[in-house]
Amino acid sequence: MLQPMKQALQNLKSGLIEVPEVPAPMARPGFALVRTAASLISAGTERLSVEAGQKGLVGRAVDQPSLVKQVINRARTEGILTTIDAVRSKLGSLNALGYSAAGRVIEIGEGVSEFQEGDRVACAGVGYASHAEVLSVPKNLCARLPDKVGFNSAAFGTVGAIALQGVRLAEPTLGEAVVVIGLGLIGQITVQLLKANGCRVFGIDLESKRIELARQFGADSGCAPDDDAKPPVMEWSRGRGADAVLITAATESNQPIELAGEISRQKGRVVVVGAVGLNIPRKPYFDRELTFKISMSYGPGRYDPEYEERGHDYPFGYVRWTEKRNLEAFLDLVSDGRVNVEPLITHRFKIDQAEQAYRLITGENESYLGVLLQYDTERELERRIPITTKSSPRISSVRIGLIGAGGYAKGVLLPQFKSAGAEFQSIATASGVTARSVGEQFGFRFCASGADEVIHDEEANLIVIATRHDSHAELACRALETGRHVFVEKPLALSDEELGAVIAAAQQSHGHLLVGFNRRFSPFARAAKEFFHDRSGPLSINYRVNAGRVPRAHWAHDPKEGGGRIVGEVCH
Repeated sequence: MLQPMKQALQNLKSGLIEVPEVPAPMARPGFALVRTAASLISAGTERLSVEAGQKGLVGRAVDQPSLVKQVINRARTEGILTTIDAVRSKLGSLNALGYSAAGRVIEIGEGVSEFQEGDRVACAGVGYASHAEVLSVPKNLCARLPDKVGFNSAAFGTVGAIALQGVRLAEPTLGEAVVVIGLGLIGQITVQLLKANGCRVFGIDLESKRIELARQFGADSGCAPDDDAKPPVMEWSRGRGADAVLITAATESNQPIELAGEISRQKGRVVVVGAVGLNIPRKPYFDRELTFKISMSYGPGRYDPEYEERGHDYPFGYVRWTEKRNLEAFLDLVSDGRVNVEPLITHRFKIDQAEQAYRLITGENESYLGVLLQYDTERELERRIPITTKSSPRISSVRIGLIGAGGYAKGVLLPQFKSAGAEFQSIATASGVTARSVGEQFGFRFCASGADEVIHDEEANLIVIATRHDSHAELACRALETGRHVFVEKPLALSDEELGAVIAAAQQSHGHLLVGFNRRFSPFARAAKEFFHDRSGPLSINYRVNAGRVPRAHWAHDPKEGGGRIVGEVCH
């Protein structure tokens, strides 16, 4: 029997952790579909994220003044009511948790040749390697498991790659004295990596148990930061100071960065891996001429959509250690016995118990370190689930099936349709989480992860297409073939061939096709139309497009996915 997929999410309105049923994702081009066996809760990073989500609106504004500035700027340009709707939409959404998991490939998307069904893999990435029963992960964020590595150990893959990237930036050599500040998950793995690299290691942490655990992994000595840490470090380093200091703590305090400067040798290196205060004291760093680096997550490729989402690898000869190759290297070290993560596992929960697991890391006094979520891999999962059980009669002749639910759809289209009295029937997005979240917010009857579920939903008589530009023409053709009315966001197509196909489909369909050229309804456009309606002679139009700057890495600039700004905006 097919059942909905379970996923751990945070409700940004209430701050609570939930495990709702969401549609299982589909295999997109360049992605692998993975049935999750285990995922790791990163106690440091995820604790900070969850605690931030639990703060009220005022608390978030105090913590993130840049977001307040964004809201004010939007209110100035788009109006207060539109901005309020956008903020409410954001606060009403569900946030996917987790970024380190392992499982078995069950399906591969177009263009994926590195994996095949049945492969055991480790998965990485926020929004990809989440705490969910099925994951849709880009091929560059997956790594095949060595035979000796089990799923529980592989679930540490992303955290291990973060530790490995920090060690690489520190550039340790045989025999060097290295201090690790913060002996949580990343810190404990960092200790093992440094020992495997032939270094002497000193660990610093608030908890004596963690210092003792680091000793078991090979650390030569350790102490707590609330003690005067400088004398024991100087004694251990034979009076010279540390060659390198890696900060793997997670705290808003500035203490780690200050301590690192005090215990470093002349021309030493300081690498920040964790999320800590970064108010660098000038004197110790200047006097010792220290090298300071911040490690960017799991390595080169991180935050680059060309690498992560579109699968374009960096040349091996020029970028030896990408995030995927770091992930592979860490798994090899686990396979060889150089790194052992099993002693780091202190708690195991089933995915249904995710709320209990997060309660552990955000407030309870029980000691913890590695917290694993485990999954039933035999359940058959569904890609379409009901959201409401409305039994009231239809009150509108317009029943919407929505494909795609990005910022514009949530902030503009859906509120306008709602104001016009339309009913919301079905919604599909690539992410089942988004489909569920937006579906609940606007009262859709069911949600899905595949467009087919909406296109073939006989209860919907208006199909609204609000996906990225490259899928507009194809989806419009498929929807028109069913005889339904279609509203598609601009641009209608990215090429003459696509446009011809849509025209042919529209001519053969009983439904109407409307493109979202929304400027035609602006007060200025209406006034101009009225002013010139009796004119019979030729007109010269000077049209200025000010669509605002979009970052170069944005998908709208991609010729295949977005078509570029000319196609996307001048089509108005």
